[in-house]
Amino acid sequence: MLHATWVIPLLPLVGFGLLVLFGRRLGDPLAGWLATTMAAASFVMSLIVFSGLLGRSADHRVFTQTVWDWIPVGGFKVGVSFLVDPLSMTMCLFVTGVSTLIHLYSIGYMRGDRQFSKFFVYLNLFLFSMLVLVLGGNFLLTFLGWEGVGTCSYLLISFWFERATAASAGKKAFVTNRVGDWGFMIGIFLVFAHFGTTDYTRVLAAPALAHLSQSTATWICLALFLGAVGKSAQIPLFVWLPDAMEGPTPVSALIHAATMVTAGVYLLCRISPLLHLAPDASLVIACIGAATALIAATIACAQDDIKKVLAYSTVSQLGYMFVAVGSTAYIAGVFHMVTHAFFKALLFLGAGAVIHGMHDEQDMKRMGGLRRWMPVTSTTFLVGWLSICAIIPFAGFWSKDDILAGAWEYHGWVGNVLYVVLLVTAGLTAYYMTRQVALVFFGRERWREPEPAVAHAASNETVGDEESTHQPVGHGAGEHAEPHEAPWVMLLPLCALAVLAFAGGIFNLPYQPFNLLDKWLRPVVEAASNPRQFSTTAKIVSAVIASAVALAGIALALPIWERSAVHNELEPTVLRRAWYIDWLYARFVDGPGTALASFSAWVLDKRVIDGSVNGVATLVRGSGAQLRKLQTGYVRNYALGIAAGTVAILGYIVFRAS
Repeated sequence: MLHATWVIPLLPLVGFGLLVLFGRRLGDPLAGWLATTMAAASFVMSLIVFSGLLGRSADHRVFTQTVWDWIPVGGFKVGVSFLVDPLSMTMCLFVTGVSTLIHLYSIGYMRGDRQFSKFFVYLNLFLFSMLVLVLGGNFLLTFLGWEGVGTCSYLLISFWFERATAASAGKKAFVTNRVGDWGFMIGIFLVFAHFGTTDYTRVLAAPALAHLSQSTATWICLALFLGAVGKSAQIPLFVWLPDAMEGPTPVSALIHAATMVTAGVYLLCRISPLLHLAPDASLVIACIGAATALIAATIACAQDDIKKVLAYSTVSQLGYMFVAVGSTAYIAGVFHMVTHAFFKALLFLGAGAVIHGMHDEQDMKRMGGLRRWMPVTSTTFLVGWLSICAIIPFAGFWSKDDILAGAWEYHGWVGNVLYVVLLVTAGLTAYYMTRQVALVFFGRERWREPEPAVAHAASNETVGDEESTHQPVGHGAGEHAEPHEAPWVMLLPLCALAVLAFAGGIFNLPYQPFNLLDKWLRPVVEAASNPRQFSTTAKIVSAVIASAVALAGIALALPIWERSAVHNELEPTVLRRAWYIDWLYARFVDGPGTALASFSAWVLDKRVIDGSVNGVATLVRGSGAQLRKLQTGYVRNYALGIAAGTVAILGYIVFRAS
């Protein structure tokens, strides 16, 4: 069974090829069904390989399959090899499973789009790239998949490129991620320079790590962390993710829940033995994660676009995962990655159903009372809301509580600070998600009313000469068109994800023998994890505190936002403008950044670098021209030269002898 691992990424690649060749001919909806079938087949194949790995003893659950030699250069060889272990198979299962549901949902969501088949071409290619990333047996193959998902994200975010905002968002995502990818490449170079290989099994083996100094391990981990910061949208490279909402909603669900943004967390969990040797790097990871979680949560409290609230929520939840990695609670980080895939995919697809039912309206303050018109969507969305708010017994409660426990035990007072920051973030999460639920599904049916001039006043604020990018898309409110429920092909994935968002925590309850994920992943990260001393009593106390904070956030938001008024005065401009971080970046790029780029291009590159190269060429050419004059062709000149040389040599000998 394990020898069939290569089939898992092959299936979506075959789907990609078939759609490129025959997608237009198949059209809508057959092209979508073909892509969905390939994704589902990949999920089934993942289950088969998983069962084969499960049949092995815990100490023998690492298997490497080399398909062919990719780069053979002397003694250095890089193969297209797949690493099958509990971590990679956990990723494969939820990536293929959730992606299949998103593919199915897309058949209904994208119905009637002129580029229907092209959309599924990109989806299958995206899934293939992500599977190469998580199954890659070496850093280079992982980087290949890493760049693949980056390219596909550009294609999908800017899918409706006729809109200037979508084209701009795609470019922003691509450029921002290149900054992080530079760090990933530096990390690979450092790994090869020290170990002479890029294979995970050789680099992360105990004998190889025994000769690694702490400083070298720190630099390698920080370089790879920079790559993770870009891909998983942490400070300071998180600015691309909210703008990614310009793509179709299934793209948002795919990027934010099951694939691209989880890649950074996966990479850091994969190199956990290296992080164990670099405590300073782990501290940086934990602090960046905590800061990102808190800042993104505050921004989400003041957004009106239904998808942007969820986008900043994703950034915040990824911060939780990075805190887990930094505090060496790797299993808690992976656990939250899995549950987050369930409830965040559910929330995004639910938001897409709302947008679909509201005729492309995305402003939550132009919604209200939709639970009567969209009962299935509202019920499933409420399940996702309770899960992300970490209300017991929903899946998000168990995974978030594990991360809080890991933070509390990390490095004394530093861990206490991390715990408090995450606790405040949990309260903010409950607040902004309750605000979203109240504005969309409860309260007055504001979509029936004429759009007041003040309704979007805060959204249309300008900073300097920069106009707000928020523009209502759609006509539902203006024409008083009644909302409607989504078709079954969109509702079925919502129901499946709602079940997982509710019961997904059962895979890793904090009590024997229900801690299945902990037992499954323990052999992969055991050497890198610090022993946990959190007693059962302490866990219960922590869970009670976290639940109380979440309930307080819900209790604060619900009565405020369920009322008829929309309370624009409760949303400070600084939060609506995302702490002006985007504005500062834009000002830097337009000013010092442009000046620095011009200096680098026209002075450093053209005059210094090109000048040096051209100067050497000029020197060689000039000296050659002068030396060429010695070649006269006259024998007497050559005889004179020989005589002069002989006299010089004899003079030197006499001088040395005396």
